[in-house]
Amino acid sequence: MSTPEPAEFSPPDAATIAAQNDAFRRFACLGIAPDQPIQGRMHVTRSLMEAGDGFMAEAVKATGEFDTFEPENDPEGWHDFGAVTIRGETVFWKLDLYEADSDFRFGAEAPDNPETTMRVLTIMKARDW
Repeated sequence: MSTPEPAEFSPPDAATIAAQNDAFRRFACLGIAPDQPIQGRMHVTRSLMEAGDGFMAEAVKATGEFDTFEPENDPEGWHDFGAVTIRGETVFWKLDLYEADSDFRFGAEAPDNPETTMRVLTIMKARDW
């Protein structure tokens, strides 16, 4: 009896993931609708909510407008992390990709498939990290 050959691993397409992440971030933060539906939700930390005086709105807008991806802050090319400066304070944002039906327990098996992937965008002050 022969052992079946393992399925060949095909890495997800980084450019597709980056485009979907950018589209979701622009939709979540700026209200710009993507070409195709992309599942996800946005969360902000308590310290960002409590900053007052429009700070959170500035941070969300800057997150949606972010486009400075370099190998240092985007090594996989997924556009899933960034840092912006609001009034002299560093704000981080991070996108995590989960299996859409896993209650956020499992990472996305096919992160380049928007039908099976749920994105979670978290925006936080750097000190919350």
